[in-house]
Amino acid sequence: MSEAYLEIVDLACERDWRLLFEHLQVSVKPKDMLQVSGPNGSGKTSLLRLMAGLMRPTAGDVLIKGVSIHQQRNELATNLLWLGHAAGIKGLLTAEENLMWLAALHHGATREQIWQALAAVGLAGFEDVPCYTLSAGQQRRVGLARLYLDAPALWILDEPFTALDKQAVTQLELHLAQHCDNGGMVIFTTHHYIQHTPETFRELDLGQAAV
Repeated sequence: MSEAYLEIVDLACERDWRLLFEHLQVSVKPKDMLQVSGPNGSGKTSLLRLMAGLMRPTAGDVLIKGVSIHQQRNELATNLLWLGHAAGIKGLLTAEENLMWLAALHHGATREQIWQALAAVGLAGFEDVPCYTLSAGQQRRVGLARLYLDAPALWILDEPFTALDKQAVTQLELHLAQHCDNGGMVIFTTHHYIQHTPETFRELDLGQAAV
């Protein structure tokens, strides 16, 4: 069996003087898809932000390739891709400019690759359009186009299906499953019922892990 790419070791998280969870143990290996679920306030987004190195835990640690995430700050962009609940783009920049900047966080991308990624999410013809003129769903697609560029193997996605129509939801589900089938990893939250998953799909219910 493959060694874990990401490990959560005895993790605890406290927010606003309330302990959300503690003694959490999770291992994510290549091809894994992990959905983090639970009721509102159970710490789903906090857990994803801890995994992405955007927060420090109350106790425990997050390891990537066996090394604490906080000891490899300069390498995080090459080890994981984070997509938060918001689209994560700048409204004054065009779709192409946003992707050029975001791709530079990882491996960079050519103009042709960026246009192909935008076409993959249904935004062909919108490459040079300022993002503030796009709908919420289109803005979300600009951010999701990062998943069609050369990116790290581990994707951490907070509510990636927000503002997408039915067709776009199905396309994204299939793309995430294919990424895992090809050896990648996806950790995500969603209120959407997932219909297309790889065999390695599993769910972590923070409602059951809550203290």
